[in-house]
Amino acid sequence: MHFRSIVLFVAVLACPASANAAKCGGDFNVFVSAISREAQAAGVSAAVISEALGSVTEDPAVMAFDRRQRSTFRKSFEDYVRTRVPPARVNRAKALLKRHAALFGRVEQRFGVPKEIVAAIWTLETDNGGDMGKLPVVRTLATLAHDCRRTELFQGELLAALKIIQRGDLPLRDLIGAYAGEIGQTQFLPSSYIKYGVDFDGNGHVDLRHSIPDVLASTANLLKTSGWAAGQPYGEGTANFQAMREWNRSEVYRKTIVYFADQLR
Repeated sequence: MHFRSIVLFVAVLACPASANAAKCGGDFNVFVSAISREAQAAGVSAAVISEALGSVTEDPAVMAFDRRQRSTFRKSFEDYVRTRVPPARVNRAKALLKRHAALFGRVEQRFGVPKEIVAAIWTLETDNGGDMGKLPVVRTLATLAHDCRRTELFQGELLAALKIIQRGDLPLRDLIGAYAGEIGQTQFLPSSYIKYGVDFDGNGHVDLRHSIPDVLASTANLLKTSGWAAGQPYGEGTANFQAMREWNRSEVYRKTIVYFADQLR
């Protein structure tokens, strides 16, 4: 399961549509036409809009999941961490730290975030890329944006997803993710992909699905940009623990990241 989506569903309240937002509800095709016009005004090419939105349909499974979504973080920290940080996960993360030692070292030197924190997030989010979701991101976000509860939020995410295609970071066929449109090995929402993504392998694109250097650097960059202080403690009650709220608002989840990181030391 992709836990940032759970917090998103719980933490974000319904947003009133802005004057420029497409009108939610009603006929889905009319809504998509309005979003297409907004995307074009935002600089997305007609070719990308046609490819991504030309035949998009609503996804009833996404709406059903969204409407029944509840917080998973009702468990105590002790119960939660017992299921999320088993020995097998810790051992795999340790092996990956060794395998990519030079890369983790460069990321930590550049962004100041301990390699153990980055490795813990990478493992907790998708088992190091093993479970990134299987849903077409554009269809998922169009479905959620059409619903009026958080239309402004998801309209923004949909436009950001189109910009990922426009930039050439991922083709539409690779824009696959989870139930709130999260993308990649550490589950970035499209707006975060645009804001925090780093081309760390130097190929001219930010690829958070296939490029481990981009994944690790972008994850660390999000935390650094959110106020992470290099060389400082990160346990509960610290400024760095607070900086991790941008990653996940759940205190239980952040405590689990800290616990996992400590197991990797």
